[in-house]
Amino acid sequence: MQGIDLHVHSVCSDGSYTPTELVEYAIKKNLKAFALTDHDTIDGLAEAFEAAKGKPLEVIPGIELSTEYLLENAYGQKKGIEVHIVGLFLDYQNQEFLDQLTYFQDSRDRRNEKMCRNLQEAGIDITFEKLQEENPGAVITRAHYASYMLKYGYVKTREQAFAKYLGDHTPYFVGREKISPVQAIELIRKAGGVAILAHPLLYHLNDEDLDGLVSYCKEHGLQGIEVYYSTHTPAGERFVRRIAEKFELLMSGGSDFHGVNKEKLDLGTGYGKLFVPEDILEPIRRAAGNYEGTV
Repeated sequence: MQGIDLHVHSVCSDGSYTPTELVEYAIKKNLKAFALTDHDTIDGLAEAFEAAKGKPLEVIPGIELSTEYLLENAYGQKKGIEVHIVGLFLDYQNQEFLDQLTYFQDSRDRRNEKMCRNLQEAGIDITFEKLQEENPGAVITRAHYASYMLKYGYVKTREQAFAKYLGDHTPYFVGREKISPVQAIELIRKAGGVAILAHPLLYHLNDEDLDGLVSYCKEHGLQGIEVYYSTHTPAGERFVRRIAEKFELLMSGGSDFHGVNKEKLDLGTGYGKLFVPEDILEPIRRAAGNYEGTV
């Protein structure tokens, strides 16, 4: 049985491989299929499809959307946590979908301009225009800031960039406008895609809160969950598998490959022990395109 990888990033968001290089590397790694799931953009899909023509590899059109989920504690207090929803088998030419992505990207741009101004006050010679020149065509993320700071000697490591300048709790960080998981799910499904909850254990929720998140998303049209993921231990994988069974969700999974931007994490195999079996792909494919109104 061949492996697949349903969570992969290119230079069009915060990965270091071009879509063409991803296709070549996936073939080298003997993958049957991979999904290009860049953050809030589908700009790399056309290149990936062209590179895969006539090759023994399926490229699946995808995306990863950043959302904010409001988590309520026992005292009725709410805090927002970032939750990612992956879309697979999208009709990426759907005009409503494309219009909404443009809005997301404009929101990112506004955030990046504010963040650059904050970093300038910290003595860093950085502008949004310089980041765009360094990363032509990419959706600018914090990984690009870290690369810029490393290149020009403001930090010695990417970890230092996040700890001092880019992390959520640093004085320079600027959050951006986020949609809710429900909005992301509906957007993906309106575009014919399958909505998947990404890396559920990375949210560091207790069992009750994770159940609440999954139940909420399932109620509003979530179709799958990433059972297979690079940082899942065997016990973690079994735990998420039980959640998938409990909520009757499709099993998905992937490496979250970013190239050099996530060191030692490889396409298809994660940190060395990941294997996403090809037999999970057909149930996901069959679930695509079945949107019938408000989810």
